Amino acid sequence: MKVLIPVAGRGSNLRPLTNTQPKALLPVAGKPIIAHIIDKFIDSGFDEFIIVIGYMGARIESFILDNYKDTKVHFEFVVQIPREGSAHAILVAQKFFKDEDELMLCLGDSIVNLDMKQMLGNSNSVVGVQKVDQPGKVGVAEVNQENIVKKFVERPKIPKSNLGLVGIYKITNVPLLLESLNYVVQNNITCNNEFVITDAIQHMVEQGEVFNIQFVENWYDCGARLSLLEANATLLARPGFETNTTSDLDCDKSIIIEPVKIGENAVIRNAIIGPNVVIGDEARIENCIVANSIIGAYTSLNDLLLRNSLVGHDSTLKGIAQSLNLGDHTEINFGN
Repeated sequence: MKVLIPVAGRGSNLRPLTNTQPKALLPVAGKPIIAHIIDKFIDSGFDEFIIVIGYMGARIESFILDNYKDTKVHFEFVVQIPREGSAHAILVAQKFFKDEDELMLCLGDSIVNLDMKQMLGNSNSVVGVQKVDQPGKVGVAEVNQENIVKKFVERPKIPKSNLGLVGIYKITNVPLLLESLNYVVQNNITCNNEFVITDAIQHMVEQGEVFNIQFVENWYDCGARLSLLEANATLLARPGFETNTTSDLDCDKSIIIEPVKIGENAVIRNAIIGPNVVIGDEARIENCIVANSIIGAYTSLNDLLLRNSLVGHDSTLKGIAQSLNLGDHTEINFGN
């Protein structure tokens, strides 16, 4: 079975970081989002991937070919032009999977942990779900008592279910999938001016396809700043993660509060780093406190208190070092 991963989008919710690099290559817990997704599937025995690229697609293709060149995994790359949503992305790649019996789909901004054996062992089509607090902002599945999907709805105005679609799907009827994708496009069925996979699989349900749901163990949505930082913190804290300590680093008069991941040749001086921090290769951090943040490679930080922040590659950020002599009954606020 092949795995199709669409990563053609611009990642507008993560600007300005995505002005200079594709969302799929943003680092989370020490490696790019796309690498987390591919590695999960490889660990489950998959070795054939279809990657739908678009915005800065050459960088994604180069990263994958460079980092998986010593494996037996095969990759096909398809360019999505124009970029018209997830359903359209799948459709433009059809020549690489149209003769398959089954297909695995995984959206390129969702890192998901689930029981893959359970999903593959189900004879029906399957969608990964998780209960969500704001079902009106995602696609949802409405199910019956047997956990068979009655209806899929993308961003319902009046949600009748809190089972959010997490972006992983096993499709057992590829011809019907293609028919449904074409139906959505030909009938101009859109959400926010995009053709989305939720509408395609809803058409499959209307044609009699049986979809089961499967609850995922963890879902890390990497589509916006706060959710990306939350994913970073959760993945850093997972069992078995090897965090950096001061003995691992070029680190002088500094404190490392686990978990952290600090890249090669980074320099840390007079700083408190952590928890939940990733720092890229060759970065230099001096006189700073950094917590719950992702700092890019070759970046320099000086005299800063940084929390809940994303800082891109090759950036320089300097604060103000203060020397004060305060009298009694004084209050000074330099801002939050």
